Amino acid sequence: MKRFTFIGAFLLVFASLMAQTHTRVFNEQIRTLRVAREVLTLEEQEPLQISFDEMSHDVHFYSYTVQMLNSDLLSGEYLKGFTTRDITDYEHSMNTSREYTHYWFEFPNEEMTLTKSGLYRITIYEDGDTEKKVAEVDFCVVEPMVKIDAQVRYNTDIEYNGRYQQLDINVEMSGEERVNSEEWKVVVTQNNRTDNAVTQTKPTFVEPTRLRYMNNKELIFEGGNEYHHFDAFSCFYAGHGIDRVYHEIGDYHAPLFADEITKGQYIHEFDSNGRYVVNAERTTDVDTEAEYMWVHWTLPMEQPFFDGALYVGGDLFGNELSLKNRMQYDNKAQCYWLTALVKQGGYDYQYWFVPKGQKTTTQRVDGSYWQTENEYAIYVWWRPFGARYDRLVGVKIIRSNAL
Repeated sequence: MKRFTFIGAFLLVFASLMAQTHTRVFNEQIRTLRVAREVLTLEEQEPLQISFDEMSHDVHFYSYTVQMLNSDLLSGEYLKGFTTRDITDYEHSMNTSREYTHYWFEFPNEEMTLTKSGLYRITIYEDGDTEKKVAEVDFCVVEPMVKIDAQVRYNTDIEYNGRYQQLDINVEMSGEERVNSEEWKVVVTQNNRTDNAVTQTKPTFVEPTRLRYMNNKELIFEGGNEYHHFDAFSCFYAGHGIDRVYHEIGDYHAPLFADEITKGQYIHEFDSNGRYVVNAERTTDVDTEAEYMWVHWTLPMEQPFFDGALYVGGDLFGNELSLKNRMQYDNKAQCYWLTALVKQGGYDYQYWFVPKGQKTTTQRVDGSYWQTENEYAIYVWWRPFGARYDRLVGVKIIRSNAL
């Protein structure tokens, strides 16, 4: 039986102390890669709870290994125990239109523990061959050594109460660390995204026990707009955001209501900043009884964008920019469209436009507003002179315009 379960209902507001992980899938047969706990402390190391589905009832031999990133250390210097482990827990789906097998494991565990703070990657591979990787999970281990104070302001260095949000950050030292600004860097992410993440290596002010990042234009983010949401918890009737649900040629389909270009209008809605949760009615175990559905997005538009590409963004697609979530334009129907196979549950998504040679923007479709509630994760990294790896010595999560 499973040793853990995931939340069984879609939450509109998540705990503000959660940091982020980043996931990537390399095999089309792997779906719904999830991490239930998202940041570890070096002292406690409460386990990550990782699961995924393989879209058949065939039993596959999966293993995983752990690697420390941003490091020159050997595995024995940061990992205690075995360097690899097999994934032995799995269950087949039950009474579902599309067959799949649910796999899960915990890390750290009795056979593998970590001894250093830092950035880590779990690589999942098949048949004992590390070249046949199917997925990756990046996560952090923190050893709290600094105090982080931060605020989001809307009177930015480029606009007053307009489209942007700007962060001011103070990092207060204590204990063995010392202020040498060349040894420190601060990384800031917005809503678990990597496409617009910011790395700061030069503080605005250096004080005897504090680094200050103030009035820094690189710490200005688009506010964006609140995420869209749909709830595909039922196979029998349409949930929020869904036009209808129907069964055809062995699969369920859930066309969403057509979205609209809303730039120029801020829409206040509660969202979960791009996250999702698996949920299905009339089930006792959503991990193995929830259905997979073909979800269809449409965005009417008289003509396509000629200067870039449009994507559906969010944790649903690992916050990536790839062919999996790149929308196509239908000249006859005059709309952008995307179809993806999705497990039942509640999902946030957003429209991201990538102009050629430029950064991602929400302004083409959803607009950008200072009022938008966003979640910012601040990571403080320290590599003392002569050290061979980056230590994560502080994590702070703040929310703009939190109610």
